[in-house]
Amino acid sequence: MTNGPNGPMRRGHNGELPERGEPPLGRQVTEYTGRYVVLLDQREPERGMDALRSSVGIASVERVRGAEAGSAAELLQRPDVSVLFDELGVAVVDVQPDQRHALVTTAEAEAAIIATEPERVVYASVITEPQRTLTGFFPTYRSDDDEVSRHTRAELASSLGPAWDEQNTTWGLQATRANWSTVTGRGVKIAVLDTGVDTDHPDLTGCLDETASFVPGASVEDGHGHGTHCIGTVAGPAKPEHAPRYGMAGEARILAGKVLNDRGSGTDGQILAGMNWAVSHGARVISMSLGAPVEPGELFPQTYENVARRALQRGTVIVAASGNESGRPRFIAPVGRPANCPSILAVAALGKDLATAFFSNGAINSAGGEVNIASPGADIFSAAPGGTYQTMSGTSMATPHTAGVLGLLAQGHSDMSAAELQARLLSGAYPLAQPVSDIGAGLLQAP
Repeated sequence: MTNGPNGPMRRGHNGELPERGEPPLGRQVTEYTGRYVVLLDQREPERGMDALRSSVGIASVERVRGAEAGSAAELLQRPDVSVLFDELGVAVVDVQPDQRHALVTTAEAEAAIIATEPERVVYASVITEPQRTLTGFFPTYRSDDDEVSRHTRAELASSLGPAWDEQNTTWGLQATRANWSTVTGRGVKIAVLDTGVDTDHPDLTGCLDETASFVPGASVEDGHGHGTHCIGTVAGPAKPEHAPRYGMAGEARILAGKVLNDRGSGTDGQILAGMNWAVSHGARVISMSLGAPVEPGELFPQTYENVARRALQRGTVIVAASGNESGRPRFIAPVGRPANCPSILAVAALGKDLATAFFSNGAINSAGGEVNIASPGADIFSAAPGGTYQTMSGTSMATPHTAGVLGLLAQGHSDMSAAELQARLLSGAYPLAQPVSDIGAGLLQAP
């Protein structure tokens, strides 16, 4: 198996991934943990928790503030404890099966409880390709200095098409024009909630501001590779010693939160704990290359939507992978959760030809299920554990490109609200030929 559309994707009999146009084999089945996520009125969260104690008999409540990240992972594993994340007003509670009806009726009757939802398992949104260590050989670099004067930045990105020369700069940076940006993301905090990070990677040690693990019994070290790759795309250095440039915002400050285990899976509680931590630490952007599948017609999760709204009010923009469950052109899956929330930017993936990647999900569902923007997501080169590099594909790879551009915008417009940053990002996209349902506003462009 390989990590595919929001989770393991089974290979065919010949060991290859499913052909384009086929629904992916081994489509990840929705998994629940048995716990519930409860969204509370932030003005009186204790009132809501008191109602659950008296009518449902939930376990004792432990409040976790963002600075107390270390305690969250272990508390989430304890069935005798309900966890309340203060900054975002959301709790994770363990409810006995015979009390679940009481939970629902209590939530309906108590105004301090806004929503209750079963906790789900989430997955890294990536199609993994074999890791390779950089050998130092790249094709001859073709300077495009002369062309810049004759084309707009976006026209140049489009005109290059598949003929990308990556000796000095990856195709993702060229397509988004990040390699021509005059801002670097200096000082902007970007949280990457993923499988952790290789804290000793020579390219990344300088960008790590804070690290925390929300996976029980695990350090922040990345035993999967997904998180290190995403962090490299966000903030890899402008001049790596042994690689072409692959980082969008080389002077951004990274908050690396491990919310997925080394197999690439986690829970809503772990994700929400990471979001709570990131917001409390002043993240201007939260990048989440993860998700869970949804069915056609399924509504977005109320908890994530309200948490995203609260984060926006605190100045934080959230971007998430749209998911990799499609088999274009004949099969297009809906944008997964939590990217399907109206207040979270859903990112689709483009290939080197700037066409929508065959695996990238689309706007099948209404009411928040749209795609907001499209970014490079196929054959993306970035950092890997062990101080090496690898090439990966997925909407996971498109998402950190977008987070990086938001970091550039945040540096250049430090007075902007989170909503204004979102609007500026979308208004700066370059329209492509694909429908809005596939690519949203268009091709991501750096300021």
